[in-house]
Amino acid sequence: MASKNMSIVEKLQEVKDKSGKTYTQIAEQTGLTNVYVAQLVRRQAHLKPDTAPLLRAALPGLTDNLVNEMSKPPFRSYHPNLLQEPAIYRLNEAVMHFGESIKEIINEDFGDGIMSAIDVYCSVDKVKGADGNDRVVVTIDGKYLSHSEQKSDSMLSRAKATVN
Repeated sequence: MASKNMSIVEKLQEVKDKSGKTYTQIAEQTGLTNVYVAQLVRRQAHLKPDTAPLLRAALPGLTDNLVNEMSKPPFRSYHPNLLQEPAIYRLNEAVMHFGESIKEIINEDFGDGIMSAIDVYCSVDKVKGADGNDRVVVTIDGKYLSHSEQKSDSMLSRAKATVN
């Protein structure tokens, strides 16, 4: 499975490279976020039927076979060595460094819960800082999910039989 997926990813990246377009340019053409476009190319996201024609228009090199593969639910994973890559390591470091504070603010503003990792929008933008240096802006826009109290009456698998 993983080797087949890798071959498809290599083909998709080749199509993207041949287009000469950036992920941001493809995102602008499709109405997707640049990170979601990258996820599609890396087979970490599922290409939806309504989006396929938009992506084909942005990447004319996509074959029917590649679009068919992208339309299947992906095998979402990552290689453990990926954490060694400096940009990914630093992102992980930033989340670990700010994580407790972010969690406290989420709990303070929303209550006991978490941010969804499934219902998430993510984008990367480039801006100029006050000092004139380029800055990376990573926006993670996730749905809030509240933790529920575990009442047995609410557990459908334990629903009590009604007595007549």
